[in-house]
Amino acid sequence: RRNWLFAGSDAGGETLARALTVIETAKMNGLDPQAYLADVLDRIHDHMNTRLGELLPWNWTPMGTIKTEAA
Repeated sequence: RRNWLFAGSDAGGETLARALTVIETAKMNGLDPQAYLADVLDRIHDHMNTRLGELLPWNWTPMGTIKTEAA
C-alpha cells in the first residue's frame, strides 16, 4: 500500500490505476503487456473512432497478423 503514496496527487493515482488496469487486462487475456501497449500506442493516432473496439485486449491482433481487404 505504501507504494501508492507517491503517485503525486489524486489525479496521478487515478491515471496510474487506469494504466495498471489496462496492463492487467492484457495479462488476463494472455497478451504480453509491453507488446500490446507498444502496438496500440503506435496505431491509435490514426485509428478510426468507430473501430476502437478492435484495440481492446480481447479483440486485439498484432499489426503483422492483420489481413488487408485488398489481398
